[in-house]
Amino acid sequence: MLRVDPARRDQIQKALEASGLFDFVEPDYLAHVNTTPNDPGYPSQWHLATIQAPYAWNITTGSTSVPIAMVDSGVDTTHPDLASKVVGGWNFLTGNSTITDTMGHGTTTAGAAAAIGNNGVGVAGVAWLNPIMPLIVVDATGYASYSNMASAISYAADHGARIVNVSIGGTSPSSTLQTAVNYAWNKGTIVFASAGNGGINAPYYPAGCQNVVSVGATDSTDTVAAFSNYGSFLSLTAPGVNIYTTTSGGGYGYGTGTSYSSPIAAAVGALMLSKSPSLSASTLVSTLEQNSDDLGPAGWDQYYGWGRVNAYKALNATTTTTNNPPVVSISSPSNGNTVKASLAVQGTATDTVSLSQIQFFVDGNLASTAYASPFSFSWNTSTSSNGTHTLSVKAYDVANNMGQASVSVSVNNVVTIDTTPPTVYISNPANGSTVHNGNLQITAVASDNVAVTQVSVYMDGVLQYTGSVAPYSFGLNSKKLASGSHTIFAKAWDAAGNVGTSSTITVTK
Repeated sequence: MLRVDPARRDQIQKALEASGLFDFVEPDYLAHVNTTPNDPGYPSQWHLATIQAPYAWNITTGSTSVPIAMVDSGVDTTHPDLASKVVGGWNFLTGNSTITDTMGHGTTTAGAAAAIGNNGVGVAGVAWLNPIMPLIVVDATGYASYSNMASAISYAADHGARIVNVSIGGTSPSSTLQTAVNYAWNKGTIVFASAGNGGINAPYYPAGCQNVVSVGATDSTDTVAAFSNYGSFLSLTAPGVNIYTTTSGGGYGYGTGTSYSSPIAAAVGALMLSKSPSLSASTLVSTLEQNSDDLGPAGWDQYYGWGRVNAYKALNATTTTTNNPPVVSISSPSNGNTVKASLAVQGTATDTVSLSQIQFFVDGNLASTAYASPFSFSWNTSTSSNGTHTLSVKAYDVANNMGQASVSVSVNNVVTIDTTPPTVYISNPANGSTVHNGNLQITAVASDNVAVTQVSVYMDGVLQYTGSVAPYSFGLNSKKLASGSHTIFAKAWDAAGNVGTSSTITVTK
């Protein structure tokens, strides 16, 4: 295998093929499984599998340094799938920093783009880690002025947001909007906008502006939605029918419209910047377009644009050139600590681009894998012998650079040897009682300092019953007993092999 500069890979491959010294020359590709989040609503999110998000998440789940500006009605800042991701925005209706959702629309579009993924709650957005910057322009009636929209786009570009989503639009072209879009574009910020829900060959704005990624909607069969606007202004399509997402009040529900296809596409753009922050606006857009799934006639067409967004293809085509490895730090346990029982191995991993995975090793053996920082790995020390052990954490970025940190700890689990046998006795029948023909119920009671694993009952020295779960009870047909006295006793075992024997009782028939 030959390692080469990724930027010169194709050139070197062609030179080697032309040499005539090789039967074939090809890259050493990697195979992998897809990443499936544990969010309970994920099975209802058909659109994520359609855009191959689970495969894209193996490359990156986003970056906290790449916010997505949502020009909309605000966000439910207490929603469990959004609250920790909201960064400071602005309310252009009131002129202050109050960003609470005015009518619910913004919460649904924000969730489609970037609801927290793999947190065991609700749903997963496309970009798990990317922050949300709410910019309120939509009032309680669902309307927004072009001037506020333009101000919000400029604000996003001035406050570090390189991805802007606008899931609203009007039918009139506007120099005000175009000027704001151009301003953002020249600063490296890309505006994604919904194509509109009129089902007509006409642009809505800002989707119809130059330098805007205009996004139409497709359904679960990869067919363009009947309501989706189309025409020469269209850039791409993305899922936009029955999108399961976050709703105001901490809930979840389905949304339909190009309002959802746009943030889904925007979030893919955010993943691309998370992998390669140095991407120019034009390179990001062309890469996204050329690596979509071409569903209509070959190449661009007026119904699908360049095709339906494919997150995995887009990220695979996004080149990362950094050679700087991640910086890993283990904060707990500290080097030299003595540990016992179960504990959390915690720390952070940071990188100039985006992390792809974080691995935890005990004495060089892989124990667990995570995909986000800060990390916390659970380690049950009882699975390791008492003595010194090395704990290592390796972090990989999307350019496959690796950084690691290690600590040495001493395991000291107290080993207790169980020598105490169980206690057992016959609770029924009573000692000295007389039995008659019929069903004789015999019951033993057992206890142990750890746990009882088995109880056996004997009559006249012959095993009659064995059980492993209390109550230890069985019925005996006393008709078959000979007249006279009969003895009954029980034995109980624990996991350490200790045996306890009850006192013997006598019954008479």
